[in-house]
Amino acid sequence: MKSKIDLKLVFALFGVALIWGTTYLGIRIAVESIPAWYVTAIRQSVASIIILVLLIKQKELKWIGWSSFKRQILLSILMVVIANGMTTVAEKTIPSGLASLINATSPLLVFLGCVFLGIQKASLKGFIGVFIGFLGIVFIFRDGLNDLLEPGYRNGILSLVIAVSGWTVGTIYSKKHSGKPQYIFLNLFYQFVFSAIIQLGLAMVFSGKADVSSWKTESIFATVYLAVFGSVLGYFCYHYALKKVSASEVSILTYFNTVIAIFLGWLILNEKVGIDLVVATVLIIAGVFITNYKKKAEVKAT
Repeated sequence: MKSKIDLKLVFALFGVALIWGTTYLGIRIAVESIPAWYVTAIRQSVASIIILVLLIKQKELKWIGWSSFKRQILLSILMVVIANGMTTVAEKTIPSGLASLINATSPLLVFLGCVFLGIQKASLKGFIGVFIGFLGIVFIFRDGLNDLLEPGYRNGILSLVIAVSGWTVGTIYSKKHSGKPQYIFLNLFYQFVFSAIIQLGLAMVFSGKADVSSWKTESIFATVYLAVFGSVLGYFCYHYALKKVSASEVSILTYFNTVIAIFLGWLILNEKVGIDLVVATVLIIAGVFITNYKKKAEVKAT
């Protein structure tokens, strides 16, 4: 007996792959003239307003209780403030394609984290995949270690390491404490409002008073795009997918993000795509695939 295709899940997975692949380009354009923390603060503020309107219209705005509220605050810190925020900071000095490639290592770390916590069984195949994936990281820096002496580049890479760590922990935690799909928008509302407040505070600390007159039109449009698509639609698709499949399976979509981001960076921003970056991309994608690939179990007739 064939299992019925979940079209909502298919669209959610497609949305995660396509939308978040374009956000790296959007971030790079946004930070050209807008300070990174202001980009994130505006992004989450606009997203919060959009979701608030939807919740009021559907009469679903309500208090979620202290237990759920604390859970959403933690996810907000890990996946929005840290992961999204530090990626935005990194792209001020790091090409969008490289940022997406380093973020693509997240599924490998999700696997290691799940094994360490006993959520997932260790396997030789998994560790081989992790080894191959991290060979890709070696390829990224094999001829560029001297670049790390340059403060902007070094700080960008460090920001991405922090971002990947936050996303990895958030992915594992989100899967372990997932709620019902109908509460996705409500949970996201609390996450985005909290992160917007925190990121606005960080913007004022690190960038001072906003000089809006210096912001370019394309950067403003890019920030709005990030809010509507990257935050509202992207996060909705991501959290919906987590309710249906494993954290590792959702994280596989990262390599689609990477290919899209690298292609758009090359096409629109004229970012250099050398042989080392291509080899690193192939190795990381291969590592993620090997680590997470599972044969579908046969469905028994009932």
